[in-house]
Amino acid sequence: MNRALAAILALSLSATALSVSLYAQAPSTATASASPARDAAPIDLTGYWVSYVTENWRFRMVTPAKGEYRRIPASPAALPVIANWDPAADERAGEQCKSYGAAAIMSVPERLHITWQDANTLRIDTDAGKQTRLLRFSRRATPAAPHTWQGESTASWERGSDTEGGASLRVETTNLRPGYLRKNGVPYSERTMVTEHFDVAPLPGGGQLLLVTSIVEDPVYLNGPYVVSPHFKKEADGSKWDPTPCSARW
Repeated sequence: MNRALAAILALSLSATALSVSLYAQAPSTATASASPARDAAPIDLTGYWVSYVTENWRFRMVTPAKGEYRRIPASPAALPVIANWDPAADERAGEQCKSYGAAAIMSVPERLHITWQDANTLRIDTDAGKQTRLLRFSRRATPAAPHTWQGESTASWERGSDTEGGASLRVETTNLRPGYLRKNGVPYSERTMVTEHFDVAPLPGGGQLLLVTSIVEDPVYLNGPYVVSPHFKKEADGSKWDPTPCSARW
């Protein structure tokens, strides 16, 4: 393993451990400010980013075989769904986007375009599946809102203490339409909650990395939290942006 990759992996493990620790404790350093979220942003997430695969390569870049759910704490209720996965049936039902929902979309090989839709809404567009996530810094009162692939996401800035330093974005997503954690039919239900931490770090040799630690909880199809930490590398512009529709299979 060369020194650059070793440094990246070490940074990833450190970011994941920090985010899980923050998740396990009530956050004490969240920003409380009357300023618009865009003006108060302690880190800049905007721009174009491309998947930078340093973990779970075989699960991200290739559709796993039917019945494969290693590293996912699937519950007994999930096993029949996994065994009966049928991409043709999903296509016939018009549900090609089941593996592009908020619980899985950040682990899809893709490019992201992150912008501010307004002063309190961060927008993430994906070229894979042509999905749009809206991360709102002010919670909306939508108790009767329909479940959707990207659900309802509430965001907040978190700053480290004076001694720790650093800053990140915390996002909580609920109100999800049932989907797949992996394209091969490993399910999550509409009761799923996704907690994410977005961090930015320098890339050895130059450039920037976006580190997203994602914690998926589902009382129906998971026995415990499912944690992944997909990475993205910043690109200079959108010249390689290539929107493609959802696909039930590669």
